[in-house]
Amino acid sequence: MQLTVFFLLAVSLAPAQQMPEPHACQKNPAYQKLDFWVGDWDVFAKDDKGLEQKDGTNRIEKILDGCAIIENWRGVEGHEGKSLFYYRPVQKEWKQVWVTDVGPMKEKTLILEMPDGGVRFQGELAKRSGGTYLDRTTLTPLAGGKVRQVIEISLDGGKTWKTTFDAEYRRK
Repeated sequence: MQLTVFFLLAVSLAPAQQMPEPHACQKNPAYQKLDFWVGDWDVFAKDDKGLEQKDGTNRIEKILDGCAIIENWRGVEGHEGKSLFYYRPVQKEWKQVWVTDVGPMKEKTLILEMPDGGVRFQGELAKRSGGTYLDRTTLTPLAGGKVRQVIEISLDGGKTWKTTFDAEYRRK
């Protein structure tokens, strides 16, 4: 009985564990960095001849009460990819993890915030043949609520960049 009374007294006198404030992510501007990209999109890119064509659709959603963003890509050929974007408040950095149904996976960190509201994520990825290369994605808000996404790679440590994807997002 004395042990039970002691335990109850100790628990009642212990400092309350600080619980996060409800909707804390919604109130913190750092979590709103990618809000310009949230929505349902048709994605258009130019082919090898410079002709514009629909490349796929993408649904960008805020999840977990605004604490993360999920990207749901579907290409016109039927392939899918998903990204999880999340903010690390202690480190004050955004991260991205991208996975597709055909295997490639990418992890990137936000490295640049542009004056126009655009952002750039970059990561060092493994080559199948060994070694690594740099991969970066730039998202830029455009007039009329559109967004431009450019994906580039560098095989020489960032001295030169080759564009692998350049597309315009248009709201459905």
